This record gives sequence, C-alpha cells and structure tokens, in this order.
Amino acid sequence: MQLVQALKFETVTPEVAEGDATQDSSLARFLISRAVEDATLGNFLHWYLMVECDDLSPEQGQEHRKLFAKVEYDFMTELVKKPDGNARRKTLLRQAELIVVLSKISKEVRFSREDRPRKAARLKKYLADPKTELVHIDPPLPLPLDPSILITSIYAEDSNVLKSSLYPLLLNFRTTNNTKYPIIFKTGDDLRQDQLVIQIITLMDRLLRKENLDLKLTPYRILATSTTAGAVQFVPSMSLAGAVAKYKGSLLAYLRANNPDDNAPLGVRKEAMDTYVKSCAGYCVITYLLGVGDRHLDNLLLAPDGHFFHVDFGYILGRDPKPFAPLMKLGREMIEGMGGPQSQFYAQFKSYCYTAYSTLRKSSNLILNLFALMREANVPDIRIEPDKAVWKVQERLCLELSEEEAMRHFEGLIQDSAGAVMPVVIDRLHGFVQHWRA
Repeated sequence: MQLVQALKFETVTPEVAEGDATQDSSLARFLISRAVEDATLGNFLHWYLMVECDDLSPEQGQEHRKLFAKVEYDFMTELVKKPDGNARRKTLLRQAELIVVLSKISKEVRFSREDRPRKAARLKKYLADPKTELVHIDPPLPLPLDPSILITSIYAEDSNVLKSSLYPLLLNFRTTNNTKYPIIFKTGDDLRQDQLVIQIITLMDRLLRKENLDLKLTPYRILATSTTAGAVQFVPSMSLAGAVAKYKGSLLAYLRANNPDDNAPLGVRKEAMDTYVKSCAGYCVITYLLGVGDRHLDNLLLAPDGHFFHVDFGYILGRDPKPFAPLMKLGREMIEGMGGPQSQFYAQFKSYCYTAYSTLRKSSNLILNLFALMREANVPDIRIEPDKAVWKVQERLCLELSEEEAMRHFEGLIQDSAGAVMPVVIDRLHGFVQHWRA
C-alpha cells in the first residue's frame, strides 16, 4: 500500500510527463514486474490502484489520478503477455462485477426506509435472486479481500444487516472447500484508514513474532474497493458491551462459560486465559502507539477462545471525538477478565506490555518510514496534518528516553488508563445511545 502511495514521489522529467510517465518510474516498473509474476500481489496492486483512480476528491490531484490509471494500464498490458495473463485479467474484471453488484445491493438496503429486520429480509431476497448471479459463481472466483479463498456462491439465508448507522451487510460466501467465509460489506465509508491501521498491526505482529513474542493478535483482512465502499473479514466474536450485558458485568464469566476448567486458576482453560492476557497486552501497546481514538465497549471485541481485538479505526494519531480520553484503552472490565488488579494474570499482562513496547521501539525506523510514505495519502487523520503524522507516532515511541525510562513511562500509562474515571462515564453514555438506536 505504501509503495503505491510512493508513486506520487517519483520524479518524472517534463518531456516524459507529456508522454509515458510510468516508463520513467523505476518504482512503477518494479511493482508491475512483481505483480505480473504473483497473482496475490497482482490482486492487491490492482485494487489499491483502482481506489486511487476512483478518488475524485480535491485532495487527490488530477495528475496523480492520471499516474495511477497509467500504472494500471501498463500492469494490464504486461499481464496479458503472460501465458495465464488473459485468464487473470478476466478474473479481475469478474471481481469488479461482484463488487458492483454488492455495492448496488448495499445502497438499496441502506437507503430503504424500513427497520432492520425488513432490511435483512430485503437483502436475503436480493441475494437469492438468480439475476444477481451470486447463487452460482462459476468458475470459482478468488475473493478480492483474500485471493487464496475461491468462492462458488453465497448463503442468502445466512446473510444479515448489522446494527450501525451505515447498515453494513454480513455476507457468508461458500468456498470451494464447502466452508463459509463471512465478510462485512459496506458502502458510505472510506476504509483506507482502517486498511492502513490493520496493515501496520499485521506488520507489528510480524516484528513481535520475530522476537518470539506471539501476542495472539487478530489482524483481520480489510480491503477498500472504492473511496466509499469496501469489505472486511468477519471474525465471530462478541463486543465487550454485549459480553458484559449477557454475563452480568463480568468478562471473566464470559471466558469461563466458553472455556470451563475447574482445575485451572479462575476456572478458565489455561490456553484461553493465556490468549486473552496476551492479546489485551498486544492491542493496548499497538493502539497506544497508533493513537487510536473513539474506544468504547462496542468496538472492543472478544472471541469465545479468548482472542481480544479492536475494530473501527475512524480516529487515529491521537484524534478522539470524546473529551479527556485516556492515551490507552484499558477498562476495568478488561482487568476484571484477568481476575482483577491483584491477580497473577494482570501482572503477566503488564510484563507482556513492557516487552512488546520495548520490541517495537527497536523497529521504530521501519514503522516511521511506513508512515512517512503515507504522508500524501488521502487518509483522513493523516491529511489533517500530514507533516505531523510521523512525529505523532515518534512521540509515543519515546525514542529520546533510555530503555528503563521508557518502561517507567509505560508503567505510568497503564496506571493512568486503569484508574481513569472519564472512560467509564463515556462507555455508559455510549451504551445508552446504542440502546435507543436498537
């Protein structure tokens, strides 16, 4: 994604600019040469370019739109020279047709003046209609979101409309292995910022694993297909708000109900508690570094096996619509799930936080360079102050501090977040609003 954005920085001589801009761009040639050799890379290069071509906002200059369109044209020209090139080109066109159909259905469902159950019924009817060509997808089609998954049809009856202002669609595709692959498809939202955050989380996960620290992160897949539509991999889970409501205010009761073990501490199977503690630590550190805002119990999720993760990254780099938001989201519910502030698991959680923070500080150059390449990207929270995007992440890495000072700083952050009163008030207000919306 960063390399596609970096095409904007390529210096093109005036004579070439009049003619073929990409011939003078070594980066464009590099991306195309890799993408024609590998179907997965080709899939993502195509979609990253298509979104940039689709961006008609004033922030995206016409010269950049022309450049991206030319790179896409050159990619297709090179692709058809390959033995399987025509078939791959046809696959990308079929993917585009699928997205057009899903976008049309999504808009009709969203703008229909009905309540959610009626919207869901309308969606099922649309999907089951043979005219949409989703009942039988032949030959199997690589899913744009994850081209390793081949889809053959859609389970119309298993679809739903989610509770949200944009009414996203929950769709279940049938794969060639006869398994379900659930995705959320939505229109009315630019998913490029979420896509960037997930990509950085995926990278940080790799950096941590390289140091033998697997914090059980869940970097689900996300793909913007235009500036106003996109798809997100659906991970079966429950929001913390839902879990707390169902289990009388206790995440520990939720974990116990899904992973009972009478012989384990707190009555939760060891692997599940380990996963919960590690994933809480991983996301606390990463969302702090990225300055993820607007955190409430509805966008913190917990899978039955203990995987905790964040969704919805509409606010990053320290922006937050709510006043007095803590620098890190560590709610009392999360601590209670570990057995409370005095438990051995909470001590382990803090230890994992310190190790993760220390490890990511060592890779600060790579992380900061990736943000530097996104400086010109039309991503809302970078666009506001493009020159400060890198600085905002750098500030949270505290590179001027020694290792020991940085750990003390992070310990203070955990204490401040765990004891913050304002987030409790905000979570209650948010829950009240969601209750009325339902």
